[in-house]
Amino acid sequence: MIRAWGERIRERIRRADPRWRDLGLTLLVQLAVTMPFVVPRAADLPPVTWASYGMTTLAVLPLVWRRRAPVAVLAAILIVGGVYKVALDGPGQPLPYAGLIAFYTVALQCTVRVRVSVGLASVAAVALSVGWETGTARELLFTLFVSAAAYALGRLQHTRQAYTEAIEARAAELERANRIEAEQAAARERARIAREMHDILSHAVSIMIVQAEAGPVAVRRAPERAEAAFDAIAETGRDAMAQLRTMLGVLRTDRPDEVAPRRPQPGIEELAGLLERVRGSGLEVSYERTGAVRGLPAALEATVHRVPPRASSI
Repeated sequence: MIRAWGERIRERIRRADPRWRDLGLTLLVQLAVTMPFVVPRAADLPPVTWASYGMTTLAVLPLVWRRRAPVAVLAAILIVGGVYKVALDGPGQPLPYAGLIAFYTVALQCTVRVRVSVGLASVAAVALSVGWETGTARELLFTLFVSAAAYALGRLQHTRQAYTEAIEARAAELERANRIEAEQAAARERARIAREMHDILSHAVSIMIVQAEAGPVAVRRAPERAEAAFDAIAETGRDAMAQLRTMLGVLRTDRPDEVAPRRPQPGIEELAGLLERVRGSGLEVSYERTGAVRGLPAALEATVHRVPPRASSI
């Protein structure tokens, strides 16, 4: 639970406006540098004054603009820190928090050329500061070490951000590719359905035309077959409507529970029944099958089934 709570806070901070994040970081650093001014101090230490505290605050304030001008912010912090050491004898800090954060930002955002120039200038400034204050190798090494650590963290964060951006770009590219593929698949499916509906209607209408043309002839020559011709026309129309209803039912997404049951497309096996219905209207239909029976693709069987018959005489 604590881990999830921490993850939520981290995600909220990550999504916040960078300006608000910099302001929060500045306030946090200000809180850290305030500690030596509020804790009890030994009598032999320099007294706390408002001037020294104001100068310390002035050295922290530039962090608000660290993303927009990292080099200028670092220079301002170093200058204010130098003036504080020279002109005022106030409480010191365990670590140069503002300077380390500014140096970290330079390592994170600036180019190699700028980083090298700033690094050399910072080493010189650290050497002068240590020489002015204590002149001990221990303090010099410690200050250089924490500065190098801040620089390394900045470069590691830069690598992490570049990797994250590459991953996000790749994910966005895959999402676009999947969306395009889905759109193309939908277009192909729409074209297939359009062809299927065209084939169904063409087949049904052609059969109905043949049977309708045979109807008047049957009325004149064989009245007893006229009723069968009209029944065949109605049967063909009902069959076409059933096939269209099934196909359109599959396309419905608002009420999927009412989708009509699906069935295979008509094939060669149903050809005999089709011809029998045509014969029922009074047409003479010949049908002959030669050769070995073998399986055919479903699309080819449906096409053979839907080839319109040709009318002959009664």
